[in-house]
Amino acid sequence: MPAGDPSPGEAREIAAVSEAVSGAAAHTGSLTKRMMVIAAAWIVALLLLGGLALNQAMTNLVSRQFDAELERSLTAMIASTEIDPWGEVFFNRPLGDQRFLVPNSGYYWQISAPGIPTYASNSLWDQELKLRPGQPTEPVFYDSDQLAGARLRMIQRSVQLPGRDVRWQYVVAGSRADLEQQLRQIRSILVWSFAVLGIGLFLMAMLQTWYGLGPLRRIRRAIARIRTAGTNRVTDPLPLEVQPMVEELNALLAHSERQAEEARTHAGNLAHALKTPLTVLTNAASMADPELPGIALREAEVMRRQVDHHLARARAVGRRAVGLSRADVMASAKGVQRAVERLYRDVRFDIAGNHRAEVAAEPQDLDEILGNLIENAAKYGGGSVFVTVDARPGEPLCSIWVEDDGAGIPEEQRGKLFSRGARLDTEKPGTGLGLAIVRDVAEIYGGSVELAESEDLGGLLVELRLPRV
Repeated sequence: MPAGDPSPGEAREIAAVSEAVSGAAAHTGSLTKRMMVIAAAWIVALLLLGGLALNQAMTNLVSRQFDAELERSLTAMIASTEIDPWGEVFFNRPLGDQRFLVPNSGYYWQISAPGIPTYASNSLWDQELKLRPGQPTEPVFYDSDQLAGARLRMIQRSVQLPGRDVRWQYVVAGSRADLEQQLRQIRSILVWSFAVLGIGLFLMAMLQTWYGLGPLRRIRRAIARIRTAGTNRVTDPLPLEVQPMVEELNALLAHSERQAEEARTHAGNLAHALKTPLTVLTNAASMADPELPGIALREAEVMRRQVDHHLARARAVGRRAVGLSRADVMASAKGVQRAVERLYRDVRFDIAGNHRAEVAAEPQDLDEILGNLIENAAKYGGGSVFVTVDARPGEPLCSIWVEDDGAGIPEEQRGKLFSRGARLDTEKPGTGLGLAIVRDVAEIYGGSVELAESEDLGGLLVELRLPRV
């Protein structure tokens, strides 16, 4: 297989990841498309509602103006009416609107009364308007289709002239064709103006979306530079709204770099630790050393201890990278106590402190840390082990004290215990990796381990500090 080409298993995994990403992209869709659909829906809805409202308002306004014009003609007729000696009506001055003089012009007036000849405008010619029944004393508007080919808007009023007992019916009619023509012109203007306004708003929304999503395109280009050009951070100046996301991305990159560096360091340390035992085995085997079996067992044990140590660190790093972890300190301590009591039945255990304390660590790692500390206290102590959990309100760290009543450790030798394979008591079984693993795992979670002398029991005091949840 050429160098750099993925194995069949890796190729299948890459294909599965690509398919999952493509499926997610197809499911979530385009952010630009979502914003444009929302903008278009709002623009259409608002313009439609606004257009309908404005059309209704303009229709009412034009209709009222048309009715007002008819009412002015009716008022002028009533004011100009007189009765001649024969009882017939006439106008003492002509009406100003010339449309009443042109036959079939669409504008008509008529004055009628029971038993008296009808007085009508020249525009009516030989026709007569049919009136509504009744004698309304106030102007009444209504529509009528009585003339062929013309819909009329009519105003009717009953008036009793001074000195007469007869009630005259005054009617003015105007063709709705003019009114409808005005309304069609207004609606045409509204449609075109709202269409232009809608197109302009949609183009503005497109421009706003393109400009507003510009920082995301810049972030995409910055991430592409990280992959292709070898940069390790997004340093482009970006708006405040996306800056938190960029900071989280940079923090993730820094976290990945730390993990990669830790992995390289572990690999290098493990390789260096295994190099010496392998060299010893190789030399013994090449020289046919008669003590080869014993040398092999001893060096294999050394290599096993090194592998266990680095595996413990690797597991802690991997669990820390999964996300926010939490572990119940008291539950873990009591679980370890039950396990250690089976091995050391004569040891007296006492666990006290905050029963609700939780630390930001995986339960398996906390069990491993406390298991090493409590087992060491039981193994090297004089028969008593005290565990105290101190988690005070407002304190970021939880302190766990493990004390024994053993001989203790001189201060100048305490630092040696954190070295891999270091053991002060070689008569009891062990690997010498317990405290080294405890220190490394605690530091991975941002904690620490310190050794001191127990004031109450006189033996060794181990103070473990871990971040609280």
